[in-house]
Order: sequence, then C-alpha cells, then structure tokens
Amino acid sequence: MSKIGSFEGFQPVSLKQEGDDQPSETDQLSTEEGDPGKDPEPSRISRQPSVTESTLYPNPYHQPYVSRKYFVTRPGAIETAMEDLKGHMAKTPGETIQGFWLLTEIDHWNNEKERILLVTDKTLLICKYDFIMLSCVQLQRIPLSAVYRICLGKFVFPGMSLDKRQGEGLRIYWGSLEQQSLLSRWNPWSTEVPYATFTEHPMKYTSEKFLEICKLSGFTPKLVAAIQNAHKNSTGSGRRKGLMVLTEPILIETYMGLMSFIGNRNKLGYSLARGSIGF
Repeated sequence: MSKIGSFEGFQPVSLKQEGDDQPSETDQLSTEEGDPGKDPEPSRISRQPSVTESTLYPNPYHQPYVSRKYFVTRPGAIETAMEDLKGHMAKTPGETIQGFWLLTEIDHWNNEKERILLVTDKTLLICKYDFIMLSCVQLQRIPLSAVYRICLGKFVFPGMSLDKRQGEGLRIYWGSLEQQSLLSRWNPWSTEVPYATFTEHPMKYTSEKFLEICKLSGFTPKLVAAIQNAHKNSTGSGRRKGLMVLTEPILIETYMGLMSFIGNRNKLGYSLARGSIGF
C-alpha cells in the first residue's frame, strides 16, 4: 500500500481576518508596482470586474435562436414579400408607393397578427403574408381619404376585464363605430371592424433593417402625411373634413381574454417554426 508523503514542503498560510491591517493581495500588487526602488517580484493576477459592451444590433436581450424561429427573419423573406406586394400594386396604376412596414395587428379580441403594411399616395394596404410559403394570403385596401382619426397611446381594458396588454399602439379609424353591428363586434373572426390597431413587431431589434420597418415612430409620420395629402386631393363623396391625430388610451374591449392568452402565448399569429413531432 502506498503511503502519503511528507508534508515538509507545505507552509502554513494565514488568512486575513476582519480588522487586520495587512494589505490584500491586490493592494500589495499595486504597492509593489508603484515603488521603483524595489526589485520586481513575480507578477500576480488581480481580478477585475468584467465589462460587457452592449450593442443595439443585435439586441443584447434578444436570443439569436429566438429570432431564427420567425420566418420573416430568414434571408430574403421580407424582400420577397415586398416584391410580391409591388406586383399587386402594378395592377392598379397611378399610385406611388410611400413605404413598407412590418407591424403586429391587434384585433378587437386582443389577438396578435403579423402584418405587412404598404402606404401609397391613395391607399393603405394591410397584408396577411405567409412567410413559410412566401405568398400573400389576404389583402385589405383602405382608401386614405376615408381615414378620419388616428389615436396613439397605451392599451387599456374595461375595469372588469381579466385581459392585459402592456405597451403602446396606434389605431386607425375609417368607418363609423355607431354603424358597426353587434355581431361583428363580438365575432372574433369578423372583417367588418371599422378600425385597425397596430403595435411594433417583436423582431424590431433583430437588425438595423428590421428596426427601420418595425417601429411605429417611423410609420406614423409617413401615414399621417399621406392621409393629409389624400384628403387635399380627394373630391369624391367619401371625402372627410380632415384628419384628427389624438394622443389617448386605446381601448380593447375584451373581458375574459382566454382565446387571446392562448394564441398570443404561443405566437399563433406569426409565421413561426413550431418544431418537429416524431416518434
């Protein structure tokens, strides 16, 4: 059986207790380096707090694998969608494209839906685009001359509502709320709602390109200017007296919110990689 060797090579080490006047290892290092009269001793490594430089692109709080789950961030996806919408606009000559934006629509039941918005000098196009199959599924055209009010503000709910949503958004009105039927108001799949509500897309900090097309602060002034110009040039019966831009809370009139909780929690309104199922 082997025996443990002698302990003669080991020297006792005294630990510094609270209240001792002995300098610490780091203090001794700085003292020795600052005294040129003494012979240099072997260098000691002093631990310094690490400093992480945060950058805006990509967002330091955004995990790369999360952004790759959204098909819109795949190379060439958003560019293909823009070209498809340009092809749709070519069928209606006489309109000039002002810009494209990628936003999240919030319907009257608080469900999130990924949307591409295209603003021309006459029309606002709201496109439901399938970024998996790279095809336009639904296209809604809203004449800018019919838009009469825009609201900017935080989302609020009725006092008895169990539903919640943080953040701010934008709501565009082009029809009369009084003429909206009770059925369309309480139908979660209704397409007869005379307004649309938008907020920023969750992938806005993925890159500088997405930051430019996903922020409301870039979309709102372009939309307001296009609507005002459309009102000036409109002479038809649908012409409005003017555009009102208000800063006020945006009411989402839902109470239970179970449907939106399940849908928004699982990002069902986005073209998202859901993973594979196998046995």
